[in-house]
Amino acid sequence: MTIHTQEELEGLQRAGRTVAEVLRRMAAAIEPGMRTDELDALGQRWLDEAGAESAPRLSYGFPGATCISVNEEIAHGIPGERRLQRGDMVNIDVSACIDGFFADTGASTVVPPDSPAKRRVRHSTRAALEAALGEVRAGARLNRIGHAIEGVARRSGLRIVRNLCSHGVGSALHEEPTDITGYHEPRDARLMHEGMVFTIEPFLSTKARAAVETGDGWTLVGPAGSLSAQYEHTLVVGRHGPIVVTDLRWVQ
Repeated sequence: MTIHTQEELEGLQRAGRTVAEVLRRMAAAIEPGMRTDELDALGQRWLDEAGAESAPRLSYGFPGATCISVNEEIAHGIPGERRLQRGDMVNIDVSACIDGFFADTGASTVVPPDSPAKRRVRHSTRAALEAALGEVRAGARLNRIGHAIEGVARRSGLRIVRNLCSHGVGSALHEEPTDITGYHEPRDARLMHEGMVFTIEPFLSTKARAAVETGDGWTLVGPAGSLSAQYEHTLVVGRHGPIVVTDLRWVQ
């Protein structure tokens, strides 16, 4: 999607505020012993209250309102009977549609107690997101995003999950520009233009270079014992920088 009017920007911002707030409330509601489908039910309730539709359910028939991935799961975890335990790393991905505008956000957190290793993965992934945001401006090459993420991963001693990418969003959950890699792809000559809408969502891991699909057809996992994190913003390309319509500053 490309934003052309103030009304379109405000519609996208409303969707962005909604998914960010639902994500914030879900992360705050996590308790040891809670089932992931119970957490998802809270997300569904808060989306309903905002007049929003779950984007993965609407677009792909995903069997949950949100994606909840735990520990070795990297992305697209199906909410179910799994109970969250102390020390679990939990990624929550919330995307929704309101009045035809789609926004997408995600963040990783830990069921206390935390650990230095888990904190390092999360903080490095957040730093990768911030570094990538710093590359966003009209006329810049899209591959600057992956270049920035790769630099943080290298300095942090972490691996990039290379088969998960950022993507266009706005009038659909996934649209052009597709395949915005989390690593530097020198052959990608595409340019950002003013009003372009897309996500930035780095996935960094201690062991995984690729996410592998499990037998349920949705959940993507890494090697046993791996730790992975994801943080995601939806943004609009501005002339001199990004207009971020989601907000993850509260996630620890």
